[in-house]
Amino acid sequence: MNTETLRGLAHLARLEFDPAHEEQMLKDLNGILEWVDQLAQVDTTGVAPLVHLSHEINVLRDDEARNTVTHQEGLRNAPRKDSDYFRVPKVLD
Repeated sequence: MNTETLRGLAHLARLEFDPAHEEQMLKDLNGILEWVDQLAQVDTTGVAPLVHLSHEINVLRDDEARNTVTHQEGLRNAPRKDSDYFRVPKVLD
């Protein structure tokens, strides 16, 4: 990784940084790339890919449609209403 590549990445990512810190950022980025390279050298043959972080499967509740608030209760606290509907300011011409 060199300074030109760092500047190109910063441009693509729309990052702005002080040129005085450019050398430190270049050092940090090279350190990250070296660490990733070390990970790439680890032998992972026979290791199953990690798909989920836990063994729990679908611990969410069932998604069931139900009416918990009646129509009148929903309109009760509306600042403006017109029979069965909320009244809102006009947003289109």
